Amino acid sequence: QVQLVESGGGLVQAGGSLRLSCAASGRTFSSYAMGWFRQAPGKEREFVAGISRRGGSTYYADSVKGRFTISRDNAKNTVYLQMNSLKPEDMAVYYCAASQLYSGSSTAREYNYWGQGTQVTVSS
Repeated sequence: QVQLVESGGGLVQAGGSLRLSCAASGRTFSSYAMGWFRQAPGKEREFVAGISRRGGSTYYADSVKGRFTISRDNAKNTVYLQMNSLKPEDMAVYYCAASQLYSGSSTAREYNYWGQGTQVTVSS
């Protein structure tokens, strides 16, 4: 069992930056690939970024590539999402998730545990 708690969301102007954190409970954090997803009002949840168990592999949605960076610190049981050059279309609730697949996935159903989400609001 893994419990995930996101933090770091808030209000930012377009062009600004935020760093989201997701703290995981338990001793087996390094056994999970991690991912970030987001969901805007009236839209389906979509993949944002993923990282493999040891952090050697990362992958991104085309919409955020070059602006967002996912990273993890297994010693701190934490995964991060650095978001730069934010756009109004990035506004959503952001969720972190844990997958038992080694490299994770861009598909939500491959993730076993989810956090409660943190709101990111981008003003234009």
